[in-house]
Amino acid sequence: MSSGEVEQFGVSAMGTPDELATVQHGERSLYDNPWVHLTKVDITPPDGRRFEHHVVRLQRVSLALVLDDQDQVLMLWRYRFVPKAWGWELPGGIVDGDEDPRVTAERETLEETGWRPGRLSRLAEFQPMPGMVDTPHEIYTGHGAEHVGDPSDAEEASVVRWVPLAVIPELIAKGLVMGAGSLVGLLQVLASGAGKQNPVQPS
Repeated sequence: MSSGEVEQFGVSAMGTPDELATVQHGERSLYDNPWVHLTKVDITPPDGRRFEHHVVRLQRVSLALVLDDQDQVLMLWRYRFVPKAWGWELPGGIVDGDEDPRVTAERETLEETGWRPGRLSRLAEFQPMPGMVDTPHEIYTGHGAEHVGDPSDAEEASVVRWVPLAVIPELIAKGLVMGAGSLVGLLQVLASGAGKQNPVQPS
């Protein structure tokens, strides 16, 4: 699909019809800390019914999808106590203040894996649950990394492995890839054919 064909599905082509937009009248805080902000937003959706809607506002998150010359992706095998499950994840974390998300992806990769990635390019940006949760996610990708030592972030303890892209679809099918960021990044790379034969171009 050409860029011209994609443009017909963008904001400039689709427009932003006022009658389909939810009107926000105000917002009140219910709970707040550095990681989670729970609010109630006073809204009127397109059907005209005015009510308060719960919204969870989290931090901006940045992740890295790093490939090597064998079409393997740098991943973490770790336990998440919330779903009580083990699974594979891409390295990443919360963007600190006004930090460049690309720098966050590089920093988190080094802290969590002990590998320093090469030049990363922006792959995707998305909201994992826009109906109730506000947490912008950005994914960066690139080829190559230098091993500089053991992971320095003990809180994010995990097993670090280079996982072949070829096995990722089966891991996803078996529920062994956790987190929307990891899923979106891996599926985007697989769909684009990025890898040794079609490397991602820096942006």
